Amino acid sequence: MQQQMAATVEEQMMVKAIRDECGWEALPKRIQAALATKEEWHRRIVSYCIRKRLPWSTCFARRVCKEGEYYEDMMRYLRKNLALYPYHLADYICRVMRISSFRYYCDVLFEAMKNEQPYDSIPNFSAADALRITGVGRNEFIDIMNKCRSKKIMWKLNKSIARELLPAEPADLAIEPWWGVRFVNFTLEEFKKLSEEETSAIDKICKEEVNSYVLFDPEVIRGLYRRGMVYFDVPVYPEDRFRVSRLEGFVSNKDQSYEDPIEELLYAVFVVSSENATVAELAATLQADLYQLQAAASFACRLGWAVKLLDTDSALRDSSTPSLPSNILDDDEGLRTSIASEKSGQELLSNDSDGQRRTSGAAYVGFIVDANVTSYLMMGSLSPGLKSHAVTLYEAGKLGDSCIADLCNDLASLEGKRFEGVLQEFANHAFSLRCFLECLLSGGTSPNETSYRTSEANNQEPSLQNDFDTSSAKESIEDGVDIVVENNESSHQMGELSQQDHEMGDLDAANGIASSSPSATVSESRETPSSKTTQFGGSNGTSPSSRTKRNYRINILRCESLASLAPSTLERLLLRDYDIMVSMIPFPSSSVIPSTAGLVHFGPPSYSSLTPWMKLALYTSGSCGPISAVFMKGQRLRLLPEPLASCEKALIWSWDQSVVGGLGGKFEGNLVKGGVLLHYLNSVTKYSAVIVQPLSLNDLDETGNIITMDVPLPLKNADGSITSTIACANLPQKQVSDLILLLEDLSNRVELSTVGYLRLVRLHRVCESNEVAKNESYEWIPLSLEFGIPLFNPKLCERICERVVESHLLQKDDISEHYEAMQNVRKRLRELCTEYQATGPTARLFNQRGGSKNNSPRKKLANISSGRWSPFHDPSSPTNGGSPRETDRTKPARRQRCFTEVLSFDGNILRSYALTPVYEAATRSVSEEQPTTPAAKTDHDDANTKDVALPGVNLIFDGAELHPFDIVACLQARQPLSLISEASAASLAMK
Repeated sequence: MQQQMAATVEEQMMVKAIRDECGWEALPKRIQAALATKEEWHRRIVSYCIRKRLPWSTCFARRVCKEGEYYEDMMRYLRKNLALYPYHLADYICRVMRISSFRYYCDVLFEAMKNEQPYDSIPNFSAADALRITGVGRNEFIDIMNKCRSKKIMWKLNKSIARELLPAEPADLAIEPWWGVRFVNFTLEEFKKLSEEETSAIDKICKEEVNSYVLFDPEVIRGLYRRGMVYFDVPVYPEDRFRVSRLEGFVSNKDQSYEDPIEELLYAVFVVSSENATVAELAATLQADLYQLQAAASFACRLGWAVKLLDTDSALRDSSTPSLPSNILDDDEGLRTSIASEKSGQELLSNDSDGQRRTSGAAYVGFIVDANVTSYLMMGSLSPGLKSHAVTLYEAGKLGDSCIADLCNDLASLEGKRFEGVLQEFANHAFSLRCFLECLLSGGTSPNETSYRTSEANNQEPSLQNDFDTSSAKESIEDGVDIVVENNESSHQMGELSQQDHEMGDLDAANGIASSSPSATVSESRETPSSKTTQFGGSNGTSPSSRTKRNYRINILRCESLASLAPSTLERLLLRDYDIMVSMIPFPSSSVIPSTAGLVHFGPPSYSSLTPWMKLALYTSGSCGPISAVFMKGQRLRLLPEPLASCEKALIWSWDQSVVGGLGGKFEGNLVKGGVLLHYLNSVTKYSAVIVQPLSLNDLDETGNIITMDVPLPLKNADGSITSTIACANLPQKQVSDLILLLEDLSNRVELSTVGYLRLVRLHRVCESNEVAKNESYEWIPLSLEFGIPLFNPKLCERICERVVESHLLQKDDISEHYEAMQNVRKRLRELCTEYQATGPTARLFNQRGGSKNNSPRKKLANISSGRWSPFHDPSSPTNGGSPRETDRTKPARRQRCFTEVLSFDGNILRSYALTPVYEAATRSVSEEQPTTPAAKTDHDDANTKDVALPGVNLIFDGAELHPFDIVACLQARQPLSLISEASAASLAMK
């Protein structure tokens, strides 16, 4: 280990010495001892410069070797590794050495064929560029290898057969007009063979300062290119902007196993690229070398994966300005210097573009999905047109705004088709994705509202701003993107996607899922002028009829690609390019949660919200929820405590989504039978803490499953009402009334104005009288709260889009108020974690107290002999099974309570007691003063850390409040002394 560390330090010292261009005599003695000879030091210098693809004229290698030798060694290294052609060094490699990209890739293909390597051994970008230059792809490669192997002994003796089967001329290229044309150093014999037109073109290239392809005869230039007498330069300047398009022609082979800074930059460039950012700004965002970033952007433009955005400044640019800097700066200081040298020419353009983005009335949205969505879109049986979008999203990590309209059109081709099995799940994600994208593109407005605003704008006094508003509204209508709110279609058929061109289907009432109102069209009368001074993206705070509709531009981002970026790079990217971020459900815990200050995020506020901490926060904030027991990691139970011992089934979630024996890791939770609950808990608690919610037989339906209902969010309409959210639910009137009261109460305590859904569970209501109707003997209570867009459920996603339209969420003057609301949720989660984690005041004092050894007075709640435990009944009355009735939920609030109450189960009796005055005073002191220490960690830091604290004490939520749960008597290795002595006596008797 020490030798490895020493080698690492020496390597770092060597790299620094090469960057500082230290000669052999100036090297530290430690490096000289490791290298032994001066020649070895020179070889290290050349090797480093070759791996970095540095030009000989500006790197340290110019002092230790000749230019020709340096580039010959580089080409041997590149061929050996099947690497990418160094286009940024073509001025010497192609012009002087006469190694064109076509000749090079023929050598690369021959190298792979000679060694009988599979086509997949060629790296991604090399294979894609070779296909573009030579026309040899996977099928052509396999065909040539089959022809070679068919010759049997001839192939083994003479590998050059493969070279004869490779193309003799390069394939036709798609050449952009702004590409530059350069000629090579050809011989006198080659010059004599030129035609008159070709000679004239060569003379023009020599004399003219601007050699754009558009200035020449295309046929003449293509003829010279096929004979290897000219090559193309793709100039990229620091102030240029480009847009990443679809990765047409991408080859999904292995990633490179060698070092190539340009290839490594390409993936990051795809994610952070923006048409509003210059190349110099991208380099600053990535903290990358400007020269290498220009080379990477130039290569992306060559393959057609990036489109350069031309403007008048680029057309009038001084022709003497070099496309690439002449100096190579590898360290951070050099990067700042190179960027500062270009700042004077780009500062005004940068400021203007940012101001245009902020004041143009368009908000930029980033929709975060995971790799599973790309795999669903990749299924060719769904739609062949989706494959290129899926490849772009997976490989580039981003699908830009220019591709969203085409994606929606390709997704529309799935409507009306029937799917079976796993394909139905793929189709569900595709349907939900299109529904939400169209909702965003429409600005969260209905077609009627858009038409009304357009007509009002036309009736007003003509002005430039009104004309712009009208054209923007018309564009939205023509694009067919404002079609997410009509509710007059019939319910969805099983396995079939309903038409979505101008209407949305009603919900299937048989599923017992609440729906929005039949007519979800938003009228202008609901919209009221906002009195807030803080406005967002083009809203002017005037009356609704004259207010400008806010447009949205969407980028789809793959969460794995965002996670690969450095945290500082990701923060700069989000701050620069996006106003709103939206996450899918379920959100992978390994992904990065956007936490940039001020950025509106319709998704999980922190990593704690992805764990059962969010359930506890929901229950405690609303003082309502199912009875839940929390067990710490590392415990092993010998018997189940009440209320788990008598349950029929139980819902279980683990903190880290552990999977044991096929169970666990399920987003909706696992439903486990009561008979195997003890074994399952002992298996899961080895790896993670768990939360368990017991269920009685009356809580389940005829099939033995729980009945849930998903309430789409935002909960309230623009006028503040919530009736339309559940108006079409197939529920009795009494349950509907109770449900509305529950939602209104929750909305006052919990943040429900975000995008997502609230899941309710139906539990049996314990009634004193048996005369209550059957369908009124149940109640709905909150089970979980999810933030984001559930792509797995098309109906729920459709209803969430309807709620976005009815609430005018995307057209609010001050949408940033959502950021403050999520900060409150994050604060509540942090307080809960701080209180009950292992180092929290409650857990520390509870463990110091020694569990059930405390001699403080105890209050007997129930003698458990049969039935299900309920803490709301009187101690003298036995439990009769079922959930607490609604009126009983107020008893905990009326009961005399101390500051900290603990529930304890000794194997037979469940007791309630308070900490002694000493501990109670200590708890109050810690809980009131301790937060000053952990509060030093800001909200930003809390969202960045993925290390979520586990519970440090067993807990139980009794339906109204959360208490520590003393189950010492239920744990293994904690048997009573009488039992241990009896076992010892029995073992002695056997001897």
